[in-house]
Amino acid sequence: MPNPASRPRIVGIGGTTKAGSSTEKALQACLAAAARLGAAIEIITGAQLATLPLYSPEETARTAQQQQFVASVRDADGLILATPAYHAGMSGLLKNAIDLLEDLREAPRPYLDGRAVGCIVTAYGWQGAGTTLTSVRSIVHALRGWPTPLGVTLNTALPLFDAAGACTDERTQAQFEMLAAQVVGFARRFAA
Repeated sequence: MPNPASRPRIVGIGGTTKAGSSTEKALQACLAAAARLGAAIEIITGAQLATLPLYSPEETARTAQQQQFVASVRDADGLILATPAYHAGMSGLLKNAIDLLEDLREAPRPYLDGRAVGCIVTAYGWQGAGTTLTSVRSIVHALRGWPTPLGVTLNTALPLFDAAGACTDERTQAQFEMLAAQVVGFARRFAA
């Protein structure tokens, strides 16, 4: 069930194996915007995703990391997914984690049912970003989630973040704020 309180729980998932990647910085900036809107936030970084064993449908035993990941998503009121565009597709790290959500098929809210999901795609250039965003949104639909009207694509060949990870581009920051508002707003309306 969604969080009945006015403080929805938003889980951000994504990044790369490189700590402090542009994808992770984008996810953190968007989650910070959600926190300013009163959401309780949790981040699952690329480094954490890298600890998840390769999803295998015939293997039903789960590691502690897999169990914690599934529990975090199960208990979330909304999600923000962030991935780099690798050859016009999402990262294997994120796809492997998403495949693990098959464990939620019998849950009271199966898969991503009743949750808004914001999508962020980073790419070194524009070519793969749009295709990747479409793919991520399609997967969210397949898992019964509600992709937000806004999906954010970023060209990381442009300077967007400072050394501390703060977004230095006003238009990009405005997109993070809008995406966070859509996820948090949907979570509050759904809980009501």
